[in-house]
Amino acid sequence: MAASLQIAGIRKVYGKGERAVEVLKRIQIDVPPGEFLILVGPSGCGKSTLLNIIAGLEDPTEGELRIGGKNVIGVAPAQRDIAMVFQSYALYPTMTVADNIGFALEMRKVPKDVRTKRIGEVASMLQIEHLLDRRPSQLSGGQRQRVAMGRALARDPQLFLFDEPLSNLDAKLRVEMRAEIKRLHQTSGITSVYVTHDQIEAMTLGSRIAVMKDGILQQIGTPDEIYNTPANTYVAGFIGSPTMNFIHGKVEVAGEQGRFVFEGGVLDLPCPQVAEATLGQRPEHIHLSDDASWRAEVLLVEPTGADTYVVLKTGTGLVTVRAAANTRINVGDRTGLRLSARHNNWFDRTKGQRLELKTR
Repeated sequence: MAASLQIAGIRKVYGKGERAVEVLKRIQIDVPPGEFLILVGPSGCGKSTLLNIIAGLEDPTEGELRIGGKNVIGVAPAQRDIAMVFQSYALYPTMTVADNIGFALEMRKVPKDVRTKRIGEVASMLQIEHLLDRRPSQLSGGQRQRVAMGRALARDPQLFLFDEPLSNLDAKLRVEMRAEIKRLHQTSGITSVYVTHDQIEAMTLGSRIAVMKDGILQQIGTPDEIYNTPANTYVAGFIGSPTMNFIHGKVEVAGEQGRFVFEGGVLDLPCPQVAEATLGQRPEHIHLSDDASWRAEVLLVEPTGADTYVVLKTGTGLVTVRAAANTRINVGDRTGLRLSARHNNWFDRTKGQRLELKTR
């Protein structure tokens, strides 16, 4: 049965005195039963440390951790009823797939007939029934990862932890395994926490995403909330590929009939009540337009099949535009840029925090 997870004021400090390094700064997250939470951020942001604390592999310096309402600080990993899938498959090379999947059950002295039935159920769920007699050396990377997930699933845990499980796979296999993990969660309904530095994995897999930086939780929300209403310029720049465009300038006129002035252009659009601001626009919300007054020079054209990404040099810096696949444009061309009036993200230029427009 899926369990809730409460992360309450978790701090982690390594070292003492002047050499002390605080890697987690009072993290507060409530995960309801059955949710798929993604912890995302760059290397060194503290996401794997937090996962290790949830698993019981490390103890926090301060804070509480509750699984199914029970405080598990100080409780051994084996007693937390969790299952973990690592970046490395960590399979026993001399065991068959079936034995690897059923190992935890055997250690718990589960009867052989019950164990065999459970191995079959998990293998069927992961579509690896035909691999049960093979050894890990006879499997592909994707098959090994399925076996690693099967070993975790066989226990029917109340909490699933994933530590960058797809990092060792090639691009095509990562896409396939993302779909497999999502289907697995939809089928099992087990509460899951998944660590990754890949924002594409975060957007496609998570019920909610927790974006971290320097041990601080920057924002937590649904993929739609994180993508469309980022809390600050860090989240806006980290989530999305290509990244959000940032235009720094001054608000000359605030309000519904506002005016935003920046190096190389002037935009008439609703503006926040602030002197200096940063306007953020996703590449799909900026359009090439010959008759637009904001001008730019084409530096790079990147066809990707379904879309063409155009990188342009403007007075305020580089801007990336997502254009149609059949767009005819060349390096060195000069063109105009037109912004979508409905997809503006405003940020405080100094602090980087999101600004909301005051509407009547």
